[in-house]
Parts: sequence; C-alpha cells; structure tokens
Amino acid sequence: MLHLNDNLIAHNIKTSGNVAATFHIEPNHNPKVGEVSQAWFALTKAGGEIIPLDRCNCQLKVISKNTILKQPQLKAISAEQYQGIPGADITFPKAGIYTLEISGTPKQADDFNEFQFAYEVTVQAGTAPQSSPVAATPIQTTPQTNWVLPVGLSAIVLLTGAWIVKRTLKK
Repeated sequence: MLHLNDNLIAHNIKTSGNVAATFHIEPNHNPKVGEVSQAWFALTKAGGEIIPLDRCNCQLKVISKNTILKQPQLKAISAEQYQGIPGADITFPKAGIYTLEISGTPKQADDFNEFQFAYEVTVQAGTAPQSSPVAATPIQTTPQTNWVLPVGLSAIVLLTGAWIVKRTLKK
C-alpha cells in the first residue's frame, strides 16, 4: 500500500529563473472566511539554498477579480524544515477564489533572479464572524439543479427499452 505524506501533497511549487518557491497556506490549503490563515513561501535558489526574507525585497499581494485587496506585511517565519522564510497572516473577507502574488528582488545584486509567482487559493465559508458588514449580508442564491445526469440516464433507459421491444416484435 502506498502512503504519501500529506505535507508533500499540500504544497505548490513553481520556478522562475534560478528561484523556486514552495507555497503553503494553513490550514492545509483550506482557508476559511473570517479566519486567520498563515501563508508561507519557501524560496530557494538552484541547488536548494534557502532564500530567507532578510535577503529578499519581497512583496505579497492578495488579489480578487483583478483588484488588489491587500498587501500584507511579510514576516520571517519558520515552517517545517524552512527557517526565516517569507510568511504572512491573511484574513479573507468572503468566499471565493483569490490570487496570492509574491514577487521579489535580491537585496544584494546577483544573489538570485528577480521573480514573481502567483498562486490561486479557494476560500470556503467559515464559522468566524465576517470581517465586513457587506460580507456579512446573506446572499440569496437560486439552487441549481443538476438535470443533465438524470435526463441522460432516462434517455438511455428509454432507448434501450425501445430497442428491446422492437427486437421482440420482429421475432
């Protein structure tokens, strides 16, 4: 039986030039509305050398529908085997898909290439109170019925039945 480490599955890795970024957001890539989520970015140079926050002019943007909502202050954190990497606490105002965009330049010339990485995050409704009155207003939605599967199965059953009857009548 194959057992995989959940931490390996829950990280997104991207590369640009000589920089790679491993992204993770707590809890387990499943942030909730109104609850603090910690996002972190393990930046490494080719060969695996860690790029700590104190060597990077890094910026983080939280984007929704092509609008920058926040630019949280990055802080040096330790996560898993990584020390001093960029991280931020983020509270998402409402459910939906957000983009976290981290970019950076080296504080010391030629330390590493300039980079920019974007990660999509899906935020689910949470149990914590909403952070804004607008987000706290209940949204009325019309339930969508999934009619394709029942109609398709019914058509198959009817066509099969008609074929059997036609075959029986020919005999």
